[in-house]
Amino acid sequence: MQSRIPASRATGGRPRNAAADTAILAATREALVDLGWSKLTLGDVATRAGVAKTTLYRRWAGKNELVVDAVAELFDELRLPDRGSLAADIEGVVLQFAAILARPEAKSGLMAVVAESTRDDALRERIRASIVDRQKRLVLEGRARALTRGELPPEPDPATATRTIDLIFDVVAGAVVHRTLVSAEQADEDWVRDFTRLLLHGLTPLGGARGGANRPPQNPAGSV
Repeated sequence: MQSRIPASRATGGRPRNAAADTAILAATREALVDLGWSKLTLGDVATRAGVAKTTLYRRWAGKNELVVDAVAELFDELRLPDRGSLAADIEGVVLQFAAILARPEAKSGLMAVVAESTRDDALRERIRASIVDRQKRLVLEGRARALTRGELPPEPDPATATRTIDLIFDVVAGAVVHRTLVSAEQADEDWVRDFTRLLLHGLTPLGGARGGANRPPQNPAGSV
């Protein structure tokens, strides 16, 4: 995969070397696995990547920014599968997302930079631009496909559509991150199926979704 140039380092100075960027980001993920975030240093990453330490400083302001971009590349691997229905498509991408979060480099890197961003506004904005905003493409693609299939009604108001896309992303990402990184529970196929049913159909009995998320929700008398 071609490395994305960090926005804060993309202008001015000498031309970027894509091969060096790729090696540096790969070395960063390797160091996260071997050392964890707390022991990772730019010197160690430079040695692993076979570049001078000054090469890293020309591209990234520090360790946090480097780790954000290294983790962002992992999330760029996400693809929305075409499995024939909105529910099945959501299940497919959520399972991919959970699998990425289970990787030690994603787990340690993401948790560390999110914690650091609580006192660093620039870092929080970098996370938003490099990870959050880039992955909203999946919601846009999924909604467009569902509209084409006739599974969702069109949004008459563009502003409402934008808020809906933001909310869908927040709900999906928040639930999966909490399940896998905060609660340290597995997001297996059963959990993903139940989550997808809840996302699409609301607070109907979970038993109604067993046997396939595409089944219409059951609403027996007396249920919520």
